[in-house]
Amino acid sequence: MRALLIAVGVVAVVFILLGLLLKALKWLLILGLIALVAAVVMGVVEARRVTRES
Repeated sequence: MRALLIAVGVVAVVFILLGLLLKALKWLLILGLIALVAAVVMGVVEARRVTRES
């Protein structure tokens, strides 16, 4: 019975950690996409500024 309780506890902890990790990965993905869009926008603005000056 003790081994069963330990196994259930370990599985529960693994599921909790997986849930937190997936949530963190989702937020990291969202932040990465926002940074990518910001980099593209800044690149376009910089390119337009350079072409206007020359």
